[in-house]
Amino acid sequence: MALTPSNMIGLGITAPGFNLPDVRSDQRLSYGDIEGGKGTVVMFICKHCPYVIHVQDEIAKLARDYRARGIGFVGISSNDIKNYPDDAPEQLKKQAELVGFDFPYLYDESQEVAKAYDAACTPDFYLFDADRKLVYRGRLDDSRPGNGIPLTGKDLRDAINNLLKGQPQAENQYPSMGCNIKWKA
Repeated sequence: MALTPSNMIGLGITAPGFNLPDVRSDQRLSYGDIEGGKGTVVMFICKHCPYVIHVQDEIAKLARDYRARGIGFVGISSNDIKNYPDDAPEQLKKQAELVGFDFPYLYDESQEVAKAYDAACTPDFYLFDADRKLVYRGRLDDSRPGNGIPLTGKDLRDAINNLLKGQPQAENQYPSMGCNIKWKA
């Protein structure tokens, strides 16, 4: 496991499109299918990463708290399943059921979507506004496995609340940290 920060791509970019299979419904879904009326959170996550395992309950709670307020959520797993079989679609489906992910969980077999988002780690979070413009990228909060800081989702929650209130985003946005995406050879 290589501790990797997110790439912190430029704010204001337009959300790259996608059409990927959802491990929960077995349907192919596009950005338009998952976006919320007021904004959308795109998360690069997986099943085996200890950093994702640390935050997965908070991710599920965050989605439950904000989906009814017009924020869409999607998880995307882009890891190489040949070398990381715990991240295969059937394992992702089990994770979604166990944790209570009630949002689409997509599998990016080609890894093209992760590349389009310049995703670097799991978890990696992106918040887009209703016009599909990036307003936040980075961490959920400053809690990490073993650091003793309570898990609250504060950074991403603040960004979503600012978006919903029409307020400016924090100038200082901090990278997420986690396992590197497992790229195919």
